[in-house]
Amino acid sequence: MKKVFKKLTALSLICTLTIIMATGCKRNETDPTKETANTAETGTGETEGAYPDYSSGFENNITIDIPVYDRAFEGWNVTDNYYTKWIQSEFGDKYNITVKFVAIGRSTEVADYTQMLAADKAPDIIFHYDMPQILAYYGEGAMQKLDLEEIAYYAPTYWTNMGETISTYGTVDNDNYFFFADRPDAYNWLTLIRQDWIDAVGKTMPANLDEYNELLKAWKAAGLGNGGGNLVQNNFTYDYAFRTWPIDEKERALYSDLSVPAFTWEPTYKFLKNLNYQCNNGLIDPEFYLNSDDASTQADFVSGNSGVYALYLSSSSPVIDNLLTNNPSAKVSVLDPKALVPAGDEYKPQGRAYWPFGMIMGINSTSSPEERAAVWMYLEWMSQADNLFFLQNGVEGENYALDESGLAVKNTSFSGESKLSDNNNKDYWCLVIESAQYEDEDVNFKANVANWAPAGYEYLIEDAYKYYKDYLEYSTPDALFTVVLESVAEYKSDLNDLWKELYVKCAMSKETDFEETYQKACQEFLDAGYQTILDEKTKAIEAGSYN
Repeated sequence: MKKVFKKLTALSLICTLTIIMATGCKRNETDPTKETANTAETGTGETEGAYPDYSSGFENNITIDIPVYDRAFEGWNVTDNYYTKWIQSEFGDKYNITVKFVAIGRSTEVADYTQMLAADKAPDIIFHYDMPQILAYYGEGAMQKLDLEEIAYYAPTYWTNMGETISTYGTVDNDNYFFFADRPDAYNWLTLIRQDWIDAVGKTMPANLDEYNELLKAWKAAGLGNGGGNLVQNNFTYDYAFRTWPIDEKERALYSDLSVPAFTWEPTYKFLKNLNYQCNNGLIDPEFYLNSDDASTQADFVSGNSGVYALYLSSSSPVIDNLLTNNPSAKVSVLDPKALVPAGDEYKPQGRAYWPFGMIMGINSTSSPEERAAVWMYLEWMSQADNLFFLQNGVEGENYALDESGLAVKNTSFSGESKLSDNNNKDYWCLVIESAQYEDEDVNFKANVANWAPAGYEYLIEDAYKYYKDYLEYSTPDALFTVVLESVAEYKSDLNDLWKELYVKCAMSKETDFEETYQKACQEFLDAGYQTILDEKTKAIEAGSYN
């Protein structure tokens, strides 16, 4: 996906982020260039003694609050476990820093941060995976300006790895606000499908949406189960399969938006019409809208009620084991992305390409200079190969054994104290990198398979990689505007709530009532602020203020 994204020039992206203006009142903003002792001049190079030297530890104990996703893994305490204690012992105690982990619900992330920011209890790092939301935090005054030389001073290894990315993408309104984790290519987001159910009804892997719906019909007729389903909310990539190819850049700029559903766009109409057909014909979970989190969707799959489930697969994911516990003869495959695409040459298995960075982060506006320095030191410590490897793999001889190529081969039966989380501790080390990496390309692929595929299911990641390569050309990043879209920030929260009400109503209506229901819903959505967003975007597009 990086290759696709490079079509957007670095210059255009710099322009995009540098001219975005903050909305709302800013809280007390910290300027490190004024608050750090003997601050160096901005520009190139470092000045001897420009920043306090904490290499021997802080004189007075410093507490840093580090966010960590809580994905509700059974038996896993995200804020207190073997690895949080190890981090404190190996890093915190060395520098007189108390590392306190703050749980952020993965499915309630924005709400959690919003509440904590309002109460001035947010962690020292404000993070999110997508730029629109991190810009919204910026607009609320949640983050402070950054001194890039300060980062390089306290975190030279981290800066070597990410300095260019930070300099290119981390600027807003001519000031530095964001820092990032690296994002190597990844292909472990996939959809599992019950291969034994496909075989049972004499079908093969669907090659388009018509064939997929026919497969679901066959499952229903055979009394096997349905195609699952979940409530679409917060992240609006649902319509990519219904977009025509090649892309109309102006149309995409107008409608494609990760943070606001494009209710009135033709791809959304087609998505909803198909969803309505599936609902009326009993092809999916009739109460799909109640599956508002991953746990409920996964429960339907492992219980055998549904035969389709999308997830970020990891080697320690319990989903397949849980499925086999309930259905010992179950077999799974990776659903070909083409299966969800309407028939016709104008449709391709499109997807949203990632920006060339993973986690996007800022420093809380209320964090002190000492806390900020401690955060940089934490990123530097985690960037050391040995520390990162330990967080990703655990204890040699317990969690894993090294093979002849240097690959850490996991002991999948290990259940001792140092057992990793169900996603290989990623929610700790995602601050510096999005996936585990090895220098040798072949070993790296083996590592990806080992990290992402449960033992015996390596073929799932191998197939996912093949699909990723086959359809890479159809993965494209969102358009980036070079002007402020104030209406998006103003209306997106209310529109997201209204979307859930209206799209479910469209899906659940009688097929004969769908057109009328959809048209009324569109008008209500437009009147609730979406028309204002479209008008503002149209002006920006006509002025050429987008890339």
